[in-house]
Amino acid sequence: MQQSKYSIISSFLLCIGLILGGFFPGYYYYLTKFNNNTVTVKGLAEQNVTADLAIWKLKLITTDNNLDIAQQLIQNQTKETISFLKTIGFNDNEINTSPTDTQDTLASPYRNNEQNSPRFILSQTITIKSNNVDLVEKSIPKTDTLIAKGIVFDNSYGDTISYIFTKLNEIKPQMLEQATKNALKSAQEFAKNSNSKVGKIKHANQGVFTILSRDNLSNILETEQKEKTIRVVTTIEYWLE
Repeated sequence: MQQSKYSIISSFLLCIGLILGGFFPGYYYYLTKFNNNTVTVKGLAEQNVTADLAIWKLKLITTDNNLDIAQQLIQNQTKETISFLKTIGFNDNEINTSPTDTQDTLASPYRNNEQNSPRFILSQTITIKSNNVDLVEKSIPKTDTLIAKGIVFDNSYGDTISYIFTKLNEIKPQMLEQATKNALKSAQEFAKNSNSKVGKIKHANQGVFTILSRDNLSNILETEQKEKTIRVVTTIEYWLE
């Protein structure tokens, strides 16, 4: 009697084990198939913008064997340049003058040993930072009037002007919305071809906003061009039903 009872219990446990043994592999197989039932697409959004900030650097340079004379020259040329900038429309808040940089060529290990070369080289940078981008652009050719007066500009240390777009955060929401819509269109096209329906978003990556030159000109940097294109590519994974 007791042995029969144990046999029944053993048989019951064996049945439960067989049921569970068949259920879990099937369940995990279902989960695997379900989790793989997705599509990953990319959505592109672009917007043309115009720079709203210009940074213009004018580096003045004077040379002389007499330091006092060189200093007087750089001071006079700085005043002349600032007066010119105010005359064409810039105000004091847009003009900044850096400290004068003084080089004594005799103190340099790379000095030029020519007797006629000047001993002192003085330079000063005047920076115009303005939201009036058009005024900056129109003013650049007018510096010829300063050159005609004997003022020398040193442009050997890189770009003298940078055009910057500062309102990226203002256009991010609508650009992300457009990129998401474009990604959804791609997902729907894929689902249509595979007899599926697009479900909810499983995972989304916003992507990186990139500022590009609108005109792809060789040897011209993006910061040198006023007209720009903002681009973002989002990556979105959708469930398929």
